[in-house]
Amino acid sequence: MAGEAGFGVVPIEVARTLDGLDLFKGLLTGRYPAPPITRALGFSLMEVEEGRVVFGYTPVFDHYNPLGSVHGGVAATLLDSVMGCCIHTKLKAGTGYTTVEIKVNYVRAMTDRTGPVRAEGKVINVGSRIATSEGRITDAAGKLLAHGTTTCLIFPI
Repeated sequence: MAGEAGFGVVPIEVARTLDGLDLFKGLLTGRYPAPPITRALGFSLMEVEEGRVVFGYTPVFDHYNPLGSVHGGVAATLLDSVMGCCIHTKLKAGTGYTTVEIKVNYVRAMTDRTGPVRAEGKVINVGSRIATSEGRITDAAGKLLAHGTTTCLIFPI
């Protein structure tokens, strides 16, 4: 289950037995290891409740694109993560999801001078096969940096 330095993947046999909210509460408390993507991009789960998650991230120079700002793919990944994870918190044990579509709007560039940012995902609707949610990335002053929506497919695991 655990990988290098507290990072890893919850085995599917364990994940199948947990509803989404219990899984994310376990991730938040450290009962389950943080997914490796969080180490690779330097973000972390900060808050979780049914239908809502918040990740924290501090933009760094190592994530810059050739134009001198954090690559838009980092914001897209943060949004994809919070928007999918907030949906996951509403799913029953034995249920998984995958992103079918994501829409991202970039409002302001992130740089290594931006400081800590907050990525928040909130569920719009969860049906039996399709779920939708929205996400926002804001800086410490509450200024909007990027926002998006997603559609996810729900399926048994």
